[in-house]
Amino acid sequence: MSTDNTLLSIRDLTLYFNTQKGPVQAVDGVFFDLGYKEAVVILGESGCGKSSLAKALLRLLPRNVSRYDGKVFLEGENIMEMDEEQYRQNVRWVRMSLVPQAAMNSLNPVLKVGEQVAEPMIIHHGVKKEEALNQAAKMFQHVGVPVDFLDRYAFELSGGMRQRVAIAMSLVTAPAVVILDEPTSALDVLTQANIFNVLKRLKKELEVSFVLITHDIATSSELADRVAVMYAGQIVEVSDAHRFFHEPLHPYSRMLMASVPRLRANQEPEYITGQPPSLLNPPTGCRFAARCPKRFAKCSEEPPVVNVDGIQVKCWLYSN
Repeated sequence: MSTDNTLLSIRDLTLYFNTQKGPVQAVDGVFFDLGYKEAVVILGESGCGKSSLAKALLRLLPRNVSRYDGKVFLEGENIMEMDEEQYRQNVRWVRMSLVPQAAMNSLNPVLKVGEQVAEPMIIHHGVKKEEALNQAAKMFQHVGVPVDFLDRYAFELSGGMRQRVAIAMSLVTAPAVVILDEPTSALDVLTQANIFNVLKRLKKELEVSFVLITHDIATSSELADRVAVMYAGQIVEVSDAHRFFHEPLHPYSRMLMASVPRLRANQEPEYITGQPPSLLNPPTGCRFAARCPKRFAKCSEEPPVVNVDGIQVKCWLYSN
């Protein structure tokens, strides 16, 4: 399954949703590993299934799920075998938590933010409110929020401060894994940089592991140890971050990197022609084939996952 350093190992994770037009194949056979004190970045265009992957990992599932299976090993234990109550008590917000995409939408507007950060400690660890608020105050200091903000409401905080509160809430129970779903998408560039500086410091100080879900290649490079590229519900490449940002292998990964503006290169950004396929009826074979400049006849068949010097890539170009 993995090495001794593996904290989270995902194999063939699948999540489909029922709709009037048919099942949406939002997450289709996803795989990757996350090590201790490591950050894995899930990169991909909007609509490729990244946020659905976060829901699948935390079992935050809507009622219209038509298929949900696969294996998710957390510290060697297959948490997919747990029933809902076991999962709620032992995994969600205990060993694995979430920083949502828009903090204002996830924070209760009529409760003070300090009470909301303290709440997971009260529910999951059974501590008294006063002790939980003390823990919330310590976590506020970790993320750079003034302690007197404990008594403020979400609408009284800036976007950056609300996001720091959401990060504090995800960390207060000391989980092993924190999933960050586009944590800076609604923030300005300077605030984004500050938030990522906080995350890098927390990763070192608290020895926590991150799964960062984003479409922003530039900011993701600040935190990434490894990169998993997602396209049309599937993982098409998993690579060491340094190697990926210098030499991606999958044609889609290469085109993603070519679309990023360069400050020190006399090179115009490129763009990917066409549109991603519908997840209602994805094409057979390689799902990127219709947009790929390197496609050939074999691409009409489902490509294998090939190991190329430690990089896993789902592409016929690397199959012998």
